[in-house]
Amino acid sequence: MLRLLSVLFIALFAFSCSSGPNLEVTYFQTDVTPPIGSPVAYAPTRSVTDSLSARGVVLFPKGQKPVVLCAIDWLAVSNRSMDDFKSYLAEAAGTTPDRVTIHTIHQHDTPWCDVSSEEILASNGLGGIRFDLGFLESSMKATAAAVKASLDRRKPVTSIGFGEAKVDSVASNRRILGEDGKVKIVRYSSARDSAAINAPEGLIDPYLKSVSFWNNDEALVVLNYYATHPQSYYGQGDVNPEFIGLARNTVQAKSGIPQVFFIGAAGNIAAGKYNNGSPEMRPVLTRRIADAMEKAFVVTQKSEPAPGLTWRSEPLALPLANFLKEDSLQNAIADTTRNFNDRFTIARHLAWIARNKAGTPLSVTSLQLGDIWLLHLPGEPFVEYQLAAQEHKKGQHVCTAAYGDDGPIYIGTEIAYSQGGYEVQTIVNMTTAEAEKEVLKVIKKVLP
Repeated sequence: MLRLLSVLFIALFAFSCSSGPNLEVTYFQTDVTPPIGSPVAYAPTRSVTDSLSARGVVLFPKGQKPVVLCAIDWLAVSNRSMDDFKSYLAEAAGTTPDRVTIHTIHQHDTPWCDVSSEEILASNGLGGIRFDLGFLESSMKATAAAVKASLDRRKPVTSIGFGEAKVDSVASNRRILGEDGKVKIVRYSSARDSAAINAPEGLIDPYLKSVSFWNNDEALVVLNYYATHPQSYYGQGDVNPEFIGLARNTVQAKSGIPQVFFIGAAGNIAAGKYNNGSPEMRPVLTRRIADAMEKAFVVTQKSEPAPGLTWRSEPLALPLANFLKEDSLQNAIADTTRNFNDRFTIARHLAWIARNKAGTPLSVTSLQLGDIWLLHLPGEPFVEYQLAAQEHKKGQHVCTAAYGDDGPIYIGTEIAYSQGGYEVQTIVNMTTAEAEKEVLKVIKKVLP
């Protein structure tokens, strides 16, 4: 009799395990606003007009280790700082760093996180000017604590939703070509020049994509994806999450549903055609993004999560630009007659060389949710990579999050390096035209 009861107990336990949810999810959020005086991208923090957050989800696919997807209201996380950040979140979630992806929203009045560059600056007497390591470290730990605290709030996912909506008058291509096929005008995040404003919108991805996780009729969290630089105006140290973060916050407050926003492959995309850089335009751009978020959610179509959700991760080794010569750069950064910005650029170059010498590649990852694919890219890749991924999985839904590890900064297409323009200048680009084939090859591996 005892043996029969034991067999029944084992059978019931096995049944309960096999009949559990294919997927569970929890949402986390924490404040990562720098204190007054702490450096942000172009100046010390002089005011906080709106707070910054790190937020995301932990996904629990049945029979697998958790997956962490995180977006943070910072300019960039690069090199060893990205490795450290992933390790913190992985430990908190009970998973491994290769199943963690972290992306910045890339607002320009926000912190940059790069301990590798800071150590090089500090060794040349320039520490603490661009990076506040104490604040950055405490923010990473606070995000990990938020992840850990969220684990007890996980809920089953009975369906996954997808919707998309066209965004009205926000994104435009930054690279305006002349008749010779070279970049004639770089249309940055704002423009007042009539030639830049009147030039065609150019190649963009006009759609905002929305992926939602549901427990029956309850929307648990929404992930939003759209490709544009998120700046309206910036540069004086007035910390805020910009029009993307403000739209996200507005929709979350209105709907009561947690919202996470990922910036797509927007290396050559910004709001310049539709933004004159005035303070009055920020709420206009905010409303346009919020409208698209709400419309994408309204048209959402739901389906049950498929069993065996798949996480894929592949290394990406980018070719090193020819100008990156360590000896000459070491001499240049030691030259005290150079201004700080020049030496800061050199520190980033040296940090990227060191990463490559150490054989630490970038990573490209994806999460397959049935016919929905979440693609995660490093750096600031051009929108062509996002469009190529969508074409590769035509008929399915590919949502691209870029601005992962920003060690290499811009990643152009092959032709871009012969066209010129800001995005391929040595100050912000540390790879070559051969990068395109490497990136596309890896994208196809994680989107088989």
